[in-house]
Amino acid sequence: MAPEDQEKIVFRTPKGIYCYTMMPFGLKNAGATYQRAMTTIFNDMLHNTIECYVDHLVVKTRKREHHLSDLK
Repeated sequence: MAPEDQEKIVFRTPKGIYCYTMMPFGLKNAGATYQRAMTTIFNDMLHNTIECYVDHLVVKTRKREHHLSDLK
């Protein structure tokens, strides 16, 4: 989340005033923003060794001995 947007999602409780330091999934478009970020970051690996859905990343490997290198 951009630092200048933190003040836009401030909330008050009996214990004080708080703001998020990262985007919570309850906000509008948070899921789409996360999916777009993961697509950008893992562009060359998606559907090959990584699957991304909602808030899960799955690293898949054909052979057991290659799994650690795929995780790196």
